This record gives sequence, C-alpha cells and structure tokens, in this order.
Amino acid sequence: MASRLRPRLLLALSLLLAACAPAPGASESSATASPSSPSATPEAATSYPLTLTDDAGREVTIAADPERIASLAPSNTEIACALGSCDQLVGVTDYDDYPPEVADVEKVVVFAQVDVEKVVAAEPDLVLAAGNELTPTAVIDQLSDLGMTVVVLYPESLDEVYANVELLGVALDEQAAATELVDGMRARVQAAEEAVAGAERPRTFYEVSIFEGTIYTAGEGSFIASLIETAGGEPITGGALSTSIALEDLVAADPELILLGDAAYDPTVTAESVAARPGWGEMTAVRDGRIQPMLEDPLITRPGPRIVDGLEALARAIQPDRFD
Repeated sequence: MASRLRPRLLLALSLLLAACAPAPGASESSATASPSSPSATPEAATSYPLTLTDDAGREVTIAADPERIASLAPSNTEIACALGSCDQLVGVTDYDDYPPEVADVEKVVVFAQVDVEKVVAAEPDLVLAAGNELTPTAVIDQLSDLGMTVVVLYPESLDEVYANVELLGVALDEQAAATELVDGMRARVQAAEEAVAGAERPRTFYEVSIFEGTIYTAGEGSFIASLIETAGGEPITGGALSTSIALEDLVAADPELILLGDAAYDPTVTAESVAARPGWGEMTAVRDGRIQPMLEDPLITRPGPRIVDGLEALARAIQPDRFD
C-alpha cells in the first residue's frame, strides 16, 4: 500500500507546497487586460488581437479567439471549464480530476513535469501556465520561444482568484460567464465571513504533510493562511519564506485546532495517529481532541472556482458552532 501511495503523495506535496508558499516578492496581482483595449470592460465582446499582463508581469498578445487550450495546472483547467471552454482543452495534467470531462484529454504534464513535446504536438493556440515555478520559468520561456502564447496565472488571494477568472473571461471572450461566476463566488465568501464574524478565533494548524521528518504547513502570508483567517481561524504558519515548522515551534504555538490536509491523500493520517506522535500530546488541540481530517484539501489548495467550497469547508471545521 505504501509503495502505491508514495508517487501520489510526492506529487500532492509538491503542488501543496507551491500553494502554501508565499511567492518571493509577492505583490498585488498584475493579471489585467490592456487598459487601452475595449475588451477590458467585463461585458464587452473581446476584440483580438488582445494584449494582457499576466501574473508573472509578462505582456502577452493573444492573436485570435483561442480554439485549442493547453492547461498546465488543475486550477487553470477548472477556470477554463467553468467559463464553458472545456471542449477547447487539448492538454491537461495527470493531476486534473475535475470536471469529469477532462479525464480523456491528453496529459501534457506528468508527475508535475511538463512534457514540452506533448504540448507542441497538441498544437494549442493558448497555454495556461502556473506561477511560482509550478510551471518552471525555463519551460515557460521554452514554450514562448517556440512561438506559443503562454499566460501565467498564480493567484495569491481570493481577490486574485476573481481577477484570474475575469482575465480568462476576457481572453476567451466569455466575459458574461466570468462576471456571473465571480459574483456567485463573492456572495458565498461574504456569507461565510458573516457566519464567523465575532467568533473567537482558535489557533489553527493546517498540516500539509510530514515528509522524512519535516512538518510542512502554510507559509506566512500564503494563500492557505489567508483562507484560514477568512474562515475564522488564527493560522499557525512556517516562517516568512518557509513552508515548514519545527516540532518545538509548533508545540510552543500550541494549536487549539489541527486540520489534516494530508489525510485527503494518505488514509493512515488520522486523528488517532496524530495524537500518538511523540511530543504532540502537549498541544491543546490534541488534549481536547480537536484534530480533524480535511478530505476537502484539493478544494482548499486549488485556487480555482471551487476554492469557495474549500473556504466553506474550512469555516465549518474552524467554527462548527456557526454552522449548526
């Protein structure tokens, strides 16, 4: 069993750490359509060629309405599909599991490695890459040098997820769908915020993984940390540039609630197994039995349209009394 789980756990860990890590020099999202273009107006029809600025700060020109799209990250796939462009996908990752329609699409990213030859063979007129080295900069440059149109998406907050949805809405000429989607997401986030408003905020530790003795969690200023705050918790994080935390620092932080993201991938990670770990019994969360597997981890760590489902799951776990 362990040998079969290991490749999937390693892949999940690499994706989760990218989601948990604050990007070096992180700043407000730069993903915008060119201000000079009338297509930047949400409900206007897109006029091509369209020039936009992506999350990597790159100016990208899309020559025509994309008919063939390669997505190099599951979150990008989900945004494209939510905007009605699933049929245009000609390449996705082997980690894509939603929506079901993508199951038969060619896998151009395998075990987090981009197969450039497969991307080229898919003949996309738009490639949706991921930032913070989830799609390596060298690969992005290589695809661009081969004449491909590459847009990098890397949202670091809920507002930036909305911005990415709206950006792709313009890029794919699906502005109305993007506006409707974002409005629905905002309404649900507001409802969750109102539900937890004024509640005591438990010190919350989100376990991404324990791998080879290292405890991985949300980094300070990371996407997951911001979701925990929005959901009514006080996140316990690694350092400003770290997604790991030493056991002694975790004990000193004394979490009142432990959420197990890795339980979504490894059935041996349970409340009982955590309570039995050496040194963990000193924590308030362990003494009080407040340890909860988060099988919704793929929703929490995938910054796409279903991130609101992840936020709601976090809010119910952190503030259960507000959702009775």
